[in-house]
Amino acid sequence: MTSWVGRRVLVTGAGGFIGSHLVELLVRSGAHVRAMTHYNGRSDIGMLADAAPEVRDAIEIMPGDITDPFLVRRAVEGMDTVFHLAALIAIPYSYRAPASYVATNVTGTLNVLEAVRDLGVSRMVHTSTSEIYGTARYTPIDEAHPPQPQSPYAAAKLSGDYLAESFHRTFGTPVAIIRPFNTYGPRQSARAVIPTIAAQLVAGKRTISLGDLRPVRDLTYVTDTARGFLAVASTDACIGQVTNVGNGKGITIGDLARLLAEVAGREDFEIVEDPQRLRPPTSEVFELIADTSRARELFDWKPQVSLREGLANVVAYVRENLHRFDVDRYAT
Repeated sequence: MTSWVGRRVLVTGAGGFIGSHLVELLVRSGAHVRAMTHYNGRSDIGMLADAAPEVRDAIEIMPGDITDPFLVRRAVEGMDTVFHLAALIAIPYSYRAPASYVATNVTGTLNVLEAVRDLGVSRMVHTSTSEIYGTARYTPIDEAHPPQPQSPYAAAKLSGDYLAESFHRTFGTPVAIIRPFNTYGPRQSARAVIPTIAAQLVAGKRTISLGDLRPVRDLTYVTDTARGFLAVASTDACIGQVTNVGNGKGITIGDLARLLAEVAGREDFEIVEDPQRLRPPTSEVFELIADTSRARELFDWKPQVSLREGLANVVAYVRENLHRFDVDRYAT
């Protein structure tokens, strides 16, 4: 396993949910981290603001835009390892603004790959998503499952995956692809289903508004996913191929909501279907459960945080930060 002590590491999308947790893990593992965040006029560093002060003090923050190839090259310069997480991730918004997803998730990935190739970076980890599999033809889903993207978001992410594969095959670029299934935990925005449910429960809403309750999801706690990133980057056998990172267990959204209510100590609620939260009928992905045999075989990775424990951490985070969640508005 690679020692991260003293390694120079770039994390794109460092201000995001998973990115901020990955930055924390890298800093605590001894790496020198350059954190590329999405520039805006508020000088907002995203979820890195929630990181411990000693973590924020230890990192080099580089605001920018992943679609700018010149800035991306400057960010990559001098790095040993690049973790590429920068992406537009909200599926509902991809129905309305698909060109934005191509610009960020495809062109942005191309910019990182070009810089990594030209500057001779020793390792790149590109972030995929289980959404590229679409509704499962079989479960658990291994890396050989046919891709069938059912949203512009998934299509753009798959295009980025194929670019990464092509750079490895064509130029020998040392890129590995990690494919996380649904990651959850503290700092996740109301765009995602677990904080949406938790915020409504914590706020005391008697009516919990959700979309389709039938889809099955494989949920992995964010610190486990972050460990998966480091393991993929440390494993030579992962270069040039995809590695799933997931829990290997599925739960329906309806059962998830009821479990969250139990964890939050709520009994007086009703779940209702909100039409605006439904995906287009042929776009809904109904079952995602990971086969993580490759991860176990290559680097002995397995989740450490149980679903109930992870949900309790989310509920505690939402209670402390309820002001960040607008429970009366659907966040796309």
